[in-house]
Amino acid sequence: EKIAKDKIRGAIREVQLILHNSDEYSNNHDHGNDDAAAFPEEDDAILKAREQLVIACDNMMSTLAKAEQKGVKDGLDESLSVVVVEETQAPAAQDSAGLSTSTSTSTADVSIIPTTTSDVPIAPPKKKERRSILFGAIMGAVVACWVFSGNFIFTGIFCLMTILGQLEYYRMVLNTGVFPARRISVIGATSMFVTALFAPELHQICLPMFGLWAMIWKLTMRREIATVAEIATTFTGMFYLGYVPSFWVRTRLIGTEAMMEPTRLYPFTSALRDFLQHKFGFLIPQKYVYSPFTTGAVFIFWSWLSLAFSDVGAYFVGRKYGKTKLGTISPAAGATSPNKSVEGVLGGCMTSAFLSIIGAWVQKWPYFFITGAIHGTILGLLGLIGDLTASMLKRDAGLKDFGNLIPEHGGILDRVDSFVWTAPYSWLVCAYVIPALKTIAGQP
Repeated sequence: EKIAKDKIRGAIREVQLILHNSDEYSNNHDHGNDDAAAFPEEDDAILKAREQLVIACDNMMSTLAKAEQKGVKDGLDESLSVVVVEETQAPAAQDSAGLSTSTSTSTADVSIIPTTTSDVPIAPPKKKERRSILFGAIMGAVVACWVFSGNFIFTGIFCLMTILGQLEYYRMVLNTGVFPARRISVIGATSMFVTALFAPELHQICLPMFGLWAMIWKLTMRREIATVAEIATTFTGMFYLGYVPSFWVRTRLIGTEAMMEPTRLYPFTSALRDFLQHKFGFLIPQKYVYSPFTTGAVFIFWSWLSLAFSDVGAYFVGRKYGKTKLGTISPAAGATSPNKSVEGVLGGCMTSAFLSIIGAWVQKWPYFFITGAIHGTILGLLGLIGDLTASMLKRDAGLKDFGNLIPEHGGILDRVDSFVWTAPYSWLVCAYVIPALKTIAGQP
């Protein structure tokens, strides 16, 4: 909201400056111009329209200033630049008889006067609510239950999150004046998760088929020619929020058909498993029960845990030791997220690598110390790219958050941005890289 107000204020100032400069230009060049004398009605209309534009700009600026002052009372601490219209009165002219006839001429001069915080009473800034540790722990427990809830529940919740994320994304796009094929994109993105669950071999055909459907709709159902922005945002919604993250579903399917190999934590859960089997094993026949603990589910659990703590590690390391801004090595990334530092990125990658090493040991990866460290570092970097991708979209649209669905965390896309680009990579590692390394190491 603040970025949008700044853009509006800047646009109004540019209009005011253009009007002011054109007024001075007209005053300096209209004298002695025969064309101006030949069309007095046209000149009067132009002057009247210019005056109305100046008044409208002044009204908008005053409205923004009032809204800004109201926001300051709520804790917004910022300095504004207010455009004011100065009314200068010419001195009264005295006639030769000594009688004064006050002839005052009023001229409106538009000028930009920067104001400091001393010009506007500033209330003490309201402290931003810190993310609750308890709330974060509850969210982590809920996500862990979701990961091990089974393929159907896992995919169903993913479809719901995709629909909500698409609504946030297209709400942002509509605010920029672009009108994509939203319904087709939402249906297409959701179908990619369902296809990844029931027909993984057809998963890759979903994106081109729904892209074709979108283009047919734009060519047959629209009265106007679709713009490049409309086509691009339609495909981006299906690809970025549908096809790419749907690889998490394919990852979870790995190890479903055959009994997964027990991890190193298997012996520690024997007491719990024996208790559940003794108490509740007779309720449901075993042949109708599908184990939610698959190779892919365990892989996803440790990968998501590494990604989550990568964000935490980057925050604390960057806050304490961050001195080198990310913009020094990547200007575009620095402009996208000015607060990120190189030290923070390194801290996030190290935290992710540490947890991935533990996960690699639990999952019995060959050369777990090396493979876990490499896997965690790549996860940290891909998570950073996902974070910067979402920041680019929000910055271009003038938004701070995609939404406010999750308290103290923003919208759905604000929380899952780091997990988007890691999905295809994770599927590749779990499906091909780790089995190949086990074959080379001679592990079963």
